[in-house]
Amino acid sequence: MDKIEGLRDAILRLHGCDARYIESVPVVESFREEVVWQGVVEVFELIGHPRVRRCYAWGHAYGSGDKETRYFAVLEVPPVDSPTAAVRSSIANDYRRTDSSPVQKGI
Repeated sequence: MDKIEGLRDAILRLHGCDARYIESVPVVESFREEVVWQGVVEVFELIGHPRVRRCYAWGHAYGSGDKETRYFAVLEVPPVDSPTAAVRSSIANDYRRTDSSPVQKGI
């Protein structure tokens, strides 16, 4: 399964709808002048979602030898209106869950 298909599958599992790939957007997110996340966010048009038109998705390899992938699929719901905003939202959500700095976690 290629990267785009893996993300489409994650969108289906997480949000219950199919998605059509639109574009890839490079994102660099910094916190206190340190890069906390850098990668490519894939933009998808959602098919069959009752309220949301777009989703921003990416994967992050982890585990022994980076053999596993954690998928992120953030819906375009205010204040999320761009790939960068989706990454920020995800980092903030992880921060709230763990109550630690994103820089310390290496997100």
